[in-house]
Amino acid sequence: MDGIHEILDAIAGSANDGVLATIIQVEGSAYRKEGTSMLFRGDGTQIGLLSAGCLETDLSFQVQEVIDQRNTKTVVYDLRDEDDLSWGQGAGCNSVVSVLLEPIDACLREQLCKLKFHLDSGNRVTVIKKLAKDSSVSDYLFITDNQQLFGKWHGRVPLQIKRLVNDIHQKIPKSGITFSPELSAEIYIHCYEPKPRLIVFGAGRDAVPLVKNASQAGFSVFVSDWRPGLCKEEFFPDADQLIVGFPSEVMQRLTLSSLDSVIILTHHFQSDRELLHLLKDRKLRYLGVLGSKARTQRLLDGREIQTEIKSPVGLSIGAEGPEEIAVSIVAELIQTKRAGRKEQMFQLKGADRSDE
Repeated sequence: MDGIHEILDAIAGSANDGVLATIIQVEGSAYRKEGTSMLFRGDGTQIGLLSAGCLETDLSFQVQEVIDQRNTKTVVYDLRDEDDLSWGQGAGCNSVVSVLLEPIDACLREQLCKLKFHLDSGNRVTVIKKLAKDSSVSDYLFITDNQQLFGKWHGRVPLQIKRLVNDIHQKIPKSGITFSPELSAEIYIHCYEPKPRLIVFGAGRDAVPLVKNASQAGFSVFVSDWRPGLCKEEFFPDADQLIVGFPSEVMQRLTLSSLDSVIILTHHFQSDRELLHLLKDRKLRYLGVLGSKARTQRLLDGREIQTEIKSPVGLSIGAEGPEEIAVSIVAELIQTKRAGRKEQMFQLKGADRSDE
């Protein structure tokens, strides 16, 4: 995850000044990739992480300069050396990392709040930032799935630039810096995606570590159960929403999309059976059922298990107990999400070639 959701929540909930730090270019192998962001707040607190501790200390000093001068800047860290004579403290990470620092003024705060609104509404948002020769940001534009443009641009946005931003957005670009002939300048590109949603049916004790781990991994987690004594905030403080109701009732209240993941673990055969029959023909990113294949086949009235249904749920790591099983499930959720994005990018590249 790029860390943006936690950062946007913090920005929306506070009027304090701060600096948004974003990795905009990586040469070699690095702990975090292009697009990863971190927030340095004026009171010294930090939200997010750009490295395994190699960059943050120096960045905290760089941030103060950005706050004082109220200008954007890019800091380049060469982590390739293995000795302590150069910057990098002998990390030997075999990478060069460029970090863009942007002071959060009233204008940027407004644009970031708009970004939060669209992401919370389930829309993907792509940003392009025009970089000056000193690698500071001169202009930037955001575009949403429904073609809304917002941002900060000097003068009117030319039609060709609108088309450029739209083309970039449609292709799900790889994050990073590229040269734009239309702008005669380098631009930084990144696609922000809505928080992936996980719906957990079943609020038993084994759901507790699953919800916690999934939330920490960046999922927006909903927990549903017909037993109000189990489906309580005190048991699931990390859940975004708790839904009390029987399966058929809850399904009428949920709007599921192809980006949603669902886990069934009520430990009640008839409820699991009802849920699986309600969900098995839905187009979902992930559908997992806790239990053996034999049990899942019984839930399906003896029919073969569709390839879209993960049973047993989770990666095969020999997991035992709720905590280990939760790790295996969240790992498979992440794997499925990453694979889906790669497949989508491959399909778009194939479509581009077919148009040639």
